[in-house]
Amino acid sequence: MNRPIEASTDRIPYQKPQPRDMRTDQVILDAFPMDERLWVPIAEHAWVRPLQFNVTQGQYTHIMRVTRAGIIARHRHSGAVHAYVFKGRWHYLEHDWVAEEGSYIFEPPGETHTLIVPAGCNEMITLFQVNGSLMYVDPQGNATGYDDVFTRCEKAREHFTKVGLGAEFVDRFIR
Repeated sequence: MNRPIEASTDRIPYQKPQPRDMRTDQVILDAFPMDERLWVPIAEHAWVRPLQFNVTQGQYTHIMRVTRAGIIARHRHSGAVHAYVFKGRWHYLEHDWVAEEGSYIFEPPGETHTLIVPAGCNEMITLFQVNGSLMYVDPQGNATGYDDVFTRCEKAREHFTKVGLGAEFVDRFIR
């Protein structure tokens, strides 16, 4: 029995308007850029590539690149963190696992740990989505500083100004 071929609707774009107050998509085609100016230094041999500063939800997403072994930071999280390792490896002094290429890590709010890139790892590249703040602490938990979406945004703004991209360059990452 021959049936007529029905026109498929799966290739027709959505026809109704999007919500009036919805923000536009954020698309970053060069998330891992060759242009070194897009990497914001956070420590010697450590940089982050901002992808989003969500100032409404207190969240930021970046790719971290580290080119030396050693301690990166001891910190406590006020919110959850999601991470995905693209290259290299790292671990926390407080845990027995090692995050290696292809690993996904969820860090719960309240966690305090010391990020280490181990000896023999020449480059570590990890995507981090940080919710809330990082409170930097000494081994006894005494506060030594903090970062949140606003401090990270300001550090990026200062860096982009310094390298000639202008302070407004950071605006493309703010949601």
